[in-house]
Amino acid sequence: MLTVKDTLRATVNLTFDGRVIKVFHGPSAPERFANEVRLLRLLEARGCGFVPRLLEADAAKLRIVTTNCGARVEHLDAARTRELFAELEQFGVRHDDPEMRNVTYRQTDGRFCVIDFELATALPGFK
Repeated sequence: MLTVKDTLRATVNLTFDGRVIKVFHGPSAPERFANEVRLLRLLEARGCGFVPRLLEADAAKLRIVTTNCGARVEHLDAARTRELFAELEQFGVRHDDPEMRNVTYRQTDGRFCVIDFELATALPGFK
């Protein structure tokens, strides 16, 4: 297993079989866990194909397991970044941290993807 993020708010590991394991800790960890689980389920139900798929959620351990959406992006111009996060809003979710650090590139289909939904918001008016 490879640790790809270890901050005050979360630890993220990449398994050798391609899963992503995120453990929430720090301030508001249960709320951030619940929010990410809720929004990933919502996005999957709405057919959003450029976000991770939730495979497991363990509220007792504040741990989720998702599919891998590719490698972190090193360079992405501001216009393309705005387009990507605007496309996400078409599925009824505002990311609330629309930075390049939350974008990956999935080489299998040449698609930029969005990750890290713990601070994101479901937009009103979507079914």
